[in-house]
Amino acid sequence: MATSLSDSVTGNSSNPAESLIRLENVDKIFQMGEVAVQAMRDVSLDIYRGELLAMVGPSGSGKSTILNIVGGLDNATNGKVWFGEQLLSDFSARELTRYRRDTVGFVFQFYNLVPTLSARENVMVSTEISDEPMDVLEALRMVDLEDRADHFPSQMSGGEQQRVAIARALAKNPELLLCDEPTGALDFATGKRVLRLLVDLKNHLGKTIVMITHNSALAQAADRVIRLRSGQVVEVKTNDQPVPPEDIIW
Repeated sequence: MATSLSDSVTGNSSNPAESLIRLENVDKIFQMGEVAVQAMRDVSLDIYRGELLAMVGPSGSGKSTILNIVGGLDNATNGKVWFGEQLLSDFSARELTRYRRDTVGFVFQFYNLVPTLSARENVMVSTEISDEPMDVLEALRMVDLEDRADHFPSQMSGGEQQRVAIARALAKNPELLLCDEPTGALDFATGKRVLRLLVDLKNHLGKTIVMITHNSALAQAADRVIRLRSGQVVEVKTNDQPVPPEDIIW
């Protein structure tokens, strides 16, 4: 019998105040020729275990820069980044590679699927680099795409491709799922379905999820909302009663 998220073991039992990631007074400066561009300015924030955190703000506000630093794709110029009790900002290149491989799953706006591979094979790519991967078909079941396992991206809708991308990230069995505009390329109804999937992953598997978006309405489904402007955190808001994705209008 197919296994859905609601059938899976509920993993959201961690103390919600326990930090998985902590940024302390982090700056990020990009050198563009003779011009220094400050993408992050003295950012301090916590990402708690088992929460869905939304980061919102206009283009250039620093959302993607934070996501890249938290995901081990880039390094802070100043400040400290902690992963649990480990100082992530002091990791060597080899340690960052292991961190990205074993700990972080990435979901991008435009799916980034390999067009010549089936859904099953796209997910399998992720499991082959993980020490403790999920079963490929189990990951596809969780996004309700087991019956599309042998279809290629060109044979799937945008929403289906994004769900394959989520299954690929999930199949690594990561502690942290980082989503960069996961509904940005989708229509209203499909976007809400993908948002529902992310909420279910948090609720039923206890995954820690960070979602960045230009669409502030989506943040209503998150446990907390970080608002950024010009590389700075300008507001941190807790949603005591997150809105079900089905009830969100934008």
